[in-house]
Amino acid sequence: MSTSTELPPNPPPTAYAQAVHAFGRMVSLRLLAWSVLSLAAGALLWRRGSPFWRGFGAQALGWGAIDALIALSGLRPGQQPSAEPARAARNLRRLLWFNAALDVGYMAGGLRLARGKGRSDASWRGQGWGIVVQGAFLFVFDVVHGLRVPAPVEPAEAGPEGTNRNGKHD
Repeated sequence: MSTSTELPPNPPPTAYAQAVHAFGRMVSLRLLAWSVLSLAAGALLWRRGSPFWRGFGAQALGWGAIDALIALSGLRPGQQPSAEPARAARNLRRLLWFNAALDVGYMAGGLRLARGKGRSDASWRGQGWGIVVQGAFLFVFDVVHGLRVPAPVEPAEAGPEGTNRNGKHD
């Protein structure tokens, strides 16, 4: 009789779990690339631009920093594929669609800022349009990725003599 308290090893992740995990990392890497571009453009515009471009650059800097933090949280070392990949995929899809709805609000708010305070102040106009551009990019980003979250794969139904339901051998 063994008195060992060792737990059995975790089963290896399924191909679907690995696909969902890899997709999430890819989304984070793409968001990180956008954040680096936003930070670089924002710094350049903020330092050398007219009041409009300084305002625009300030928004690029702010959004770039926030996007970088979000992206890096999705790239934390040691993350493993989920034991419940369908749930992880569903949560990621919901998050992306929720963010797409927020992006519409950001664009509307940016337009309001550009056309309100920005009517008489170039810096506010630049900030408003900076928000519109960030919101527009993130809207496309979230919709495209929301549509591409890996769907669960149904196992092929067995057919006669080792063929699948389409009559082909696996």
